[in-house]
Order: sequence, then structure tokens, then C-alpha cells
Amino acid sequence: MATASKTVPTDADVEAFFAAQPEARAADCRALAALMQRVSGHPPRMWGKMVGFGDHHYVYESGREGDIFEIGFASGAGGKGDISLYLTCDAGAHAALLTRLGKHRAGKGCIYIKRMADVDAGVLAELCEAALQEVRR
Repeated sequence: MATASKTVPTDADVEAFFAAQPEARAADCRALAALMQRVSGHPPRMWGKMVGFGDHHYVYESGREGDIFEIGFASGAGGKGDISLYLTCDAGAHAALLTRLGKHRAGKGCIYIKRMADVDAGVLAELCEAALQEVRR
């Protein structure tokens, strides 16, 4: 039996989520949300504990399907830990951008940063645009 996804859009207040973060992390979340909103053309929306932009329906070869945001991020619990950027672009195909991004770690489907000051916002916007182009194909 398949389990229901916890990553679903909710009516939770995005600003309340930001306000619950420590001051510096809240500022980073607001800056990141503004960047992603500008690039995606969609307002921020809570998807469980993640902030997402846009909607994307996916279908895997296995037949499994679901809905998720086009791009988004999550702040570590209580503002501790990394900010996880969910950009479903092929990191290998965008290696040149990642080398220009600044201080980060890359995982499968995620980029992890400590704070916005560690990265080049222009390069991050380019990565977001690349992710949107891929997911919208």
C-alpha cells in the first residue's frame, strides 16, 4: 500500500514560517523566496515544511505519479543546519554554474547552503531558471 506524501501544498502562512526562524535565517529565507518568486513567476507556498514555487505533476516510468513544486527550499529545523534548495536540474549538466555559485554542497536533487551571503545570487537565479526549464519540458 502506498503511503500518502507529506509534501503537499497547504494554506500555512509562509511569512509566519519565516518569522519563526532566527533573525538571520529569516532574512535569508525572505531573500531566497523573493529570488525564487521573481524567477518562477509564482508566489511562495508552504508544502509541508518546505517553501515551494509553482506546481509540477510527475509520472515515473514505474507508473508512480504525484505533485510537487517546480522549485523550492527548506530551512533546517529551528534555523540550524543548511538551507536545502530543491532544484531538479541535472547537477552534472550545470557543473560550470555550480563552480561559480560559492560555498555549497550538492546532493542528489539538492543544493545545500549555510546562508545566502555564501553564494552568488545571480548564479543561484541562473540555476533556478535552468531547473524551471527542465521541469517545464
